[in-house]
Amino acid sequence: MYKQKFDLSGRWAFITGGGRGIGLCTAEALLEHGAGVVISDRDPAVLESGRAALAAKGFDVETVLLDVTDSAAVGRAAAEANARHGIDILVANAGIAWPDTPGESMSDEVWHKVVDVDLNGCYWSCREFGRAMLERGRGSIVTVGSMSGLISNKPQRQVHYNAAKAGVHHMTRSLAGEWAERGVRVNSVAPTYVDTAMSRGGFTDDTLMPHWMEGTPMRRVATAEEIASTILFLSTDASSAMTGSIVVVDCGYTIW
Repeated sequence: MYKQKFDLSGRWAFITGGGRGIGLCTAEALLEHGAGVVISDRDPAVLESGRAALAAKGFDVETVLLDVTDSAAVGRAAAEANARHGIDILVANAGIAWPDTPGESMSDEVWHKVVDVDLNGCYWSCREFGRAMLERGRGSIVTVGSMSGLISNKPQRQVHYNAAKAGVHHMTRSLAGEWAERGVRVNSVAPTYVDTAMSRGGFTDDTLMPHWMEGTPMRRVATAEEIASTILFLSTDASSAMTGSIVVVDCGYTIW
């Protein structure tokens, strides 16, 4: 009974930002449990590298070049993927961070770069893929938020990223409430610092890493595989009673 709840045979997933890091590990997790997977990324080299990495492990995956800040492009990608397969699972994972930027001197350009990817791109993805799910009366959407949507990180200054991820969390709850009776679940995962290319530069920075570890009860960062495991759970029938949840995977960071 319980094994069947994790079986994704016959279902298709679309993952934004799927060429590396959390997105790529999530693709592998879903493939291992029987799903067909489409990964997208805005960088063709990253996308091909991700496809090759999965192929080396014996997995076939479809790829789509996609910039999630282009709402029309997201709409086309959703229409094409649904026409080919009927997408049952969306993992809205695409995101960027930005170097330490004081709030009082942040430019409009820098603010928009982060918010356009991390919040707007997430919404465009949920909206476009959610439409087809609502028509079919079923589907699971997992957004990738952050513990930064719950707390203000120390010591880096990143009001744009924190605000965008808080928006992702509240957007997740809002869509979950709208769509619950129509068969579509929307949940979010909120990771801590994760050993991916986006965060790794901070691990050797003596102005950052000591603060991060001091605030982390487990005294470590998370792996992309650990976040992917949570996304897998939220994608399957094992989490069928969950919608609007923000699942924190933070090695204890937000306890204190």
